[in-house]
Amino acid sequence: MEAPRDDGQAAASRSKLTTELTDAALVARCRDGDDEAWRELVERFSRYVYAIAVQGFRLPPHEAEDVFQDVFARVFERLDSLREDDAVRPWIAQLTRRLCIDRLRSGTRAAGTDVEDLADVPAEDVLGDLEQAFDVHEALAELPENCREILDSFFAKDESYRTIGDNLGLPAGTIASRISRCLEKLRTVFEGRNGPAHPSSEQVT
Repeated sequence: MEAPRDDGQAAASRSKLTTELTDAALVARCRDGDDEAWRELVERFSRYVYAIAVQGFRLPPHEAEDVFQDVFARVFERLDSLREDDAVRPWIAQLTRRLCIDRLRSGTRAAGTDVEDLADVPAEDVLGDLEQAFDVHEALAELPENCREILDSFFAKDESYRTIGDNLGLPAGTIASRISRCLEKLRTVFEGRNGPAHPSSEQVT
């Protein structure tokens, strides 16, 4: 008979489980009041929200932090208004954009400037790049560990074929073909994650 786990082991197991959940399954657990799921929801989308505020809308760090806090406070309050659980990411993005724009408008009113004249309002391609980067990050997480390691070494760490081969105990000549196969797997996962948009999420106001 298997010995019972201690509280630390059980918590680690629950954390691993929520990390592996789809967005829709995670939202469903949040609706049921699962505290671990709420923590994972914030962790899963925190960098995305912050990137929209800082890279997309160019808010200074202290204002981006305020937006971050407001976004997740409203997510907690309004999660039941989300019509499709798997549309949580575009819903959070829409909410973040709205709060960033409100923050900019508030600042321009104080300065006596028309918000429409602001250069800080981001072009759609900037936000599109953030969306794509988030998609790639999620797709990478679904790859086998050996693919994640080799792609990270080559693209993120800018290591040479020889360095990667030495680290992995493989001939340098095989690294290029390994990278190619892993990129093909990444492309398959990435394309599989990007179906049609979900128009039925609740309008953020």
